[in-house]
Amino acid sequence: KKWDFLVSFGKSREKKRKCESLWCSGLDNSGKTTIVLKINGEDTSVISPTLGFNIKTITYQKYTLNIWDVGGQRTIRSYWRNYFEQTDGLVWVVDSSDLRRLDDCKMELDNLLKEERLSGASLLILANKQDIKGALTPAEIAKVLNLESKDKTRHWKIVGCSAYTGEGLLEGFDWLVQDVASRVYMLD
Repeated sequence: KKWDFLVSFGKSREKKRKCESLWCSGLDNSGKTTIVLKINGEDTSVISPTLGFNIKTITYQKYTLNIWDVGGQRTIRSYWRNYFEQTDGLVWVVDSSDLRRLDDCKMELDNLLKEERLSGASLLILANKQDIKGALTPAEIAKVLNLESKDKTRHWKIVGCSAYTGEGLLEGFDWLVQDVASRVYMLD
């Protein structure tokens, strides 16, 4: 389902924007669903693993976003590519406190970024669980994921956050929404 929104560029000039979705994933237990619920102001006290996917339509600032929250279990990762069509933004959630799985996280992200249907999507990496003692910083996560060596045409940003407290989530989504809006729009 398409979503439309108006974005103002300069003096009273409006451009109509059409796009499809944001795609949110990461390995299992990284905090994807909690982040989607938190950003939408919903209860996060009871969360169960996402088996498959959830689609949430939320209003964020003046925009309506369709967010695909896709489960991260190893057994369903091969199905991820079924949800890439017309994705404008990719939110990759990293559990910054789970040092054992960072290599797996890097491999899965590298594979995602090779997908042709995601080639133009803005990439927001949320270094989640910053509230846990011993969690790697966003700079350390960026180094492990080797982000500086990625395709130079891809727009990306890494933001430290806590799905539990909400810290950093607005900064990340603000950047993502503005980045998508600045590069993908259609004139009437």
